[in-house]
Amino acid sequence: MEDLPVTAAVSLAGGAVDAHVLAAEQAAGLTGLRVGHGYVVQLLLAAPHTVGEIARRLGVTQQAASKTVGELVTRGYVARTDDPDGDRRRHPLALTDAGHRAVATARAARADLEDRLTDRVGADDVAAARRVLAALLDELGLGGPVAERRVPPPADRF
Repeated sequence: MEDLPVTAAVSLAGGAVDAHVLAAEQAAGLTGLRVGHGYVVQLLLAAPHTVGEIARRLGVTQQAASKTVGELVTRGYVARTDDPDGDRRRHPLALTDAGHRAVATARAARADLEDRLTDRVGADDVAAARRVLAALLDELGLGGPVAERRVPPPADRF
């Protein structure tokens, strides 16, 4: 595997990490989640948003955002709230307790995986990998969107 291009390894590892996180959530009783839901959840971690705001920030259609949000609402991870300014036509969405548990479970699964990786190759190598991956994200134009929690989902994952 030493001759595997870094970009190929990243692509393969990304899908495997996603599967690892979803399996951890499933084991914790957090059912019905899929990778595409994470794009909405990341936005809602920062602040409540309407479906229209979610669509604009993620660069997807209103219909796509509405469908994904509807799945999260139905499964109990997201709830509609009252507008803080009293606008009865506007209903921002926010994470529920179950939504926050899903985030905590995902973070714990990723942290456990990173700890295992650190035990295997050492903290210096993990730090170097983090720098390489940050550079790759910048090269792909994702450095800012990652920092701002507005990474656009791939069309086949939302």
